[in-house]
Amino acid sequence: MRYPSMTALRAFEAVARLGSVSDAARELSLTRSAISHQLGVLEESLGFALTERIGRGIGLTLQGERYAGEARRVLKILQEAARWDDGEEMTGRLTVSCTPGLATYWLCQQIGEFRRLHPKLALHLCSPRIPDDTSNDEVDLFIAYGTGDWPEQDVLQLMTLKLFPVCSPGLANRLGGLTHPSQLPSLPLLHLVNHTDWRVWLAANGIQNVKLEGGITFSDAHFVQAAAISGQGIAIGDNMLSGDALARGLLIRPFDTTIASPSAYYIVTSPEKSTRRDVQAFIDWLQLRAADAIAQWSAAR
Repeated sequence: MRYPSMTALRAFEAVARLGSVSDAARELSLTRSAISHQLGVLEESLGFALTERIGRGIGLTLQGERYAGEARRVLKILQEAARWDDGEEMTGRLTVSCTPGLATYWLCQQIGEFRRLHPKLALHLCSPRIPDDTSNDEVDLFIAYGTGDWPEQDVLQLMTLKLFPVCSPGLANRLGGLTHPSQLPSLPLLHLVNHTDWRVWLAANGIQNVKLEGGITFSDAHFVQAAAISGQGIAIGDNMLSGDALARGLLIRPFDTTIASPSAYYIVTSPEKSTRRDVQAFIDWLQLRAADAIAQWSAAR
């Protein structure tokens, strides 16, 4: 059994105590969808149901009632442990590495909130050479993109991705509309590093053994999405990097089909740094914001 995340425990405890997803969302400053998502994550990690529908409301299962008591006990222990420090705000420097695309289209739009919560903690945000690189010893916490294989490091999955084609509304109009995925191989496609994402998505839609010649290949997802927004071609987007652009109408999804990405975003830290108070605070904050964003953009779709 996987250890439950602190974010999921806090969400469940609030629902159990308040008897309402809406009230729990207000208390934790999250959306109802984010709370529901965290309940699902916790139930999946535990292997049993914690809540059940009662009319139009929500109640606890028998196992949920028992687990709620344990969750409260654990949270109380952690609250007491927090009093063991000197009572001062966190200071020093926290260095975070994040892939450029996720940093540009999500983290940089959220990071001010963490700064307001911990104003005396100096933040330094940098980007790696490649998405799964965690070799920089000066970094305290990595938000890395990969398959989860970082030996001898503490690894926690932050978010999974759904992949789908995206393009600008203007390009879709110039092309006269897109009616079937079979049109795509003959259109201007934008590629990340290689043609793999496009080949996998097309194959999932029954389009195999096509030649994907031409187009433009970029070394970073940030460049791919910027080109797609400016109408340079059709790209493979995802629910995190493309979520805000889709919500603002800068990008559209010409087809509904999605595929699950074989990779995901992970929080990676060394065992020595993972127990630091500032690192743990950033991890808790990251999980809350990620759950909120995924739920928000999934609901918008």
